[in-house]
Amino acid sequence: MSLQLPELPFAKDALEPHMSANTLDFHHGKHHNAYVGKGNELLADANLDATNLEDLVKESAKIGGALFNNVGQHYNHSFFWNSLSPNGGGAATGDIAAKIDADFGSFDNFKSEFVAGGMGQFGSGWVWLVSDGGTLKIVKSANAETPLTDGMKPILVCDVWEHAYYLDFQNRRPDFLASFLDNLVNWDFANANLSD
Repeated sequence: MSLQLPELPFAKDALEPHMSANTLDFHHGKHHNAYVGKGNELLADANLDATNLEDLVKESAKIGGALFNNVGQHYNHSFFWNSLSPNGGGAATGDIAAKIDADFGSFDNFKSEFVAGGMGQFGSGWVWLVSDGGTLKIVKSANAETPLTDGMKPILVCDVWEHAYYLDFQNRRPDFLASFLDNLVNWDFANANLSD
């Protein structure tokens, strides 16, 4: 199995002013593309048996090192692009809204925990909304790590590596996280993952 750089599910300028086309040029076109290229180099000699990307992540995690770092980053970034929508943001809709209320007490509590999770991830990484045994939780992961390898089901993710936000928000990670939830988060994608 080889990695393929996915097309963005929106036009490169569709997320402006919340995420610029310039950020996506670097983030998708250079950073993500580099993980795909290096990942394919390493996969050529790895002889992993996987029929889908999720299985490939789990198999590469058993090896670790550069192979997992590149495969994991490809998975995480691919998931992130789908967690964004030009028509997104605001309060949750659909089944995920009721599940958030049940598991976090309110949408405002969820939002506070999500931003705190993203701020609490020291250095590079990710903040995730996951289903863990049927309960929604906020988890964070460093570098290329992903909740998939811990048996959790990813629902949404926000990238908190600096390259995700520095051109638009400089060092203001809390503002980026709030903007993700207020303007960009793709609740349709979350609902599809919840029901899958």
